[in-house]
Amino acid sequence: MGRIDDLANRYVADWAPLSPTGATYVGIAGYDDQLDDLSPAGYEARAELTRRTLADLDVTEPDTETERTAKEAMQERLGLDLARYDAGEVTSEVNVIASGLHEIRMVFDLMPTEGEAAQANVAARLNRFATTLEGYKTTLREAAAAGRISSKVQLVEVAKQCDVWTDPNGDNFFHGLVERLGADGTLGADLRRGAAAATAATAEFGQFLRTELAPQGRDKQAAGRERYELASQYFLGAKVDLDETYAWGFAELARLEAEMRTLAGRIVGPGATIDEAVAALDADPARTIQGKEAFRDWMQALADKAISDLHGTHFDIPEQVRRIECCLAPTSDGAIYYTGPSEDFSRPGRMWWAVPQGITDFSTWREVTTVYHEGVPGHHLQVAQTAVRAELLNRWQRLLCWVSGHGEGWALYSERLMDDLGYLEDPGDKLGMLDGQAMRAARVIVDIGMHLELEIPKDNPFDFHPGERWTPELGWEFMRAHCRVPDENLRFELNRYLGWPGQAPSYKVGERIWLQAREEAKARKGADFDLKEFHRQALDLGSLGLDPLRKALARL
Repeated sequence: MGRIDDLANRYVADWAPLSPTGATYVGIAGYDDQLDDLSPAGYEARAELTRRTLADLDVTEPDTETERTAKEAMQERLGLDLARYDAGEVTSEVNVIASGLHEIRMVFDLMPTEGEAAQANVAARLNRFATTLEGYKTTLREAAAAGRISSKVQLVEVAKQCDVWTDPNGDNFFHGLVERLGADGTLGADLRRGAAAATAATAEFGQFLRTELAPQGRDKQAAGRERYELASQYFLGAKVDLDETYAWGFAELARLEAEMRTLAGRIVGPGATIDEAVAALDADPARTIQGKEAFRDWMQALADKAISDLHGTHFDIPEQVRRIECCLAPTSDGAIYYTGPSEDFSRPGRMWWAVPQGITDFSTWREVTTVYHEGVPGHHLQVAQTAVRAELLNRWQRLLCWVSGHGEGWALYSERLMDDLGYLEDPGDKLGMLDGQAMRAARVIVDIGMHLELEIPKDNPFDFHPGERWTPELGWEFMRAHCRVPDENLRFELNRYLGWPGQAPSYKVGERIWLQAREEAKARKGADFDLKEFHRQALDLGSLGLDPLRKALARL
């Protein structure tokens, strides 16, 4: 490996002790008994490492074309990381899906738990939880004093999450974790003590958010153009024309819904509406699975079949990547997500479902495409294949680089690819794919519209409040009109958009850029273009911003 790779590998080695929580997420061993320092000093130490590394990158020349791509990717990511830190975004971010609290809560889902040493690490982290949250409070107080604070709505909603996580009749997360471990003796006592302390600290942190921070929180939830431009660039790894993208969102949603109406006619009969088709599919016993364990098993079987079918035909899937685990998450917020393998693949890539409490029946027509999105050829192929490519990619590229527009864009692209390959020939399964795509297109409109407080086009194809300006209330009305999910889930979605500006559009905009990159490759290669080879070359670049991706693909 060359000098850029050496620098990148050194960055990972220096980063892991500064982010032990992150080290567990990416599967670097040796830090599972510690948590990140979430105090101002901890955040500054991580930012200083980023500054030093960027300075070193500026004066280091790549030895190869591969290193050139690595340098561009690293400069783009670390540069935006630092820009967000310097703008006060990193130290003030609290929303319903992303915060320092969420990071240290979720890390327990990924920790090894087999054996006394692993369980001792769990106990150590539980017993450090309260101290870590005290440091985080200091960070949030300092950020608020400097004028950087989340909206009142987000702070109150996260306080409610703390209530659910700690409620004995709710998730009861920490005590439930320890109960599942089943340890006894001194270790068992240490675990129970840690669970009690972490539960109390989380409940108290919820009160801190509710009574101290929320009264200072912003009344307006819109980010404004300056903040939004930085957020959009961070999540996409590309600069896009936000006004053009907003207009494209309307056209894309209208296109998708026209296709959905055509499918509705095939499912129910000529002239049927989308809602009538959805009702028919939901009522179909052949598409219903009872019990969350049975549903998990169905997801596992479908994920395994996709790997078996696609390996050797449309993709060459490395042996380590041919294993994925479908898991039920220990929380109940309804999220479906993927977590990558550990560095040595002792922990496989996993697809998680946080089943809402009380849900016992599951419709498969919506979720066939979800399995392809989270599994193969989606996140699992992309993330796990990157982790395998030690001969091509440095450790930072394999473990630490993640760009939402690249990763989520690829996963949406993968859903469409599976349709192209004939895996969504069933009209119900295809409607499920299009329904998810339509929701992602609606996100583009609502996220950009609400945060930039744009005017709703007078000639919009849905005749939705023409000429008015977006508000959260209009965002709710629009999403309800175009998304077929329970109100509770949709409310979480809208809160997520309002608290995490720029992230929600990264799926559909990312897919758009992936499709554009494929068309550009076709134009360059002409008759020599090979789809399987395009996918291999693109994935072998690892995760990177979408602007660096296009540059790298143009050089291949």
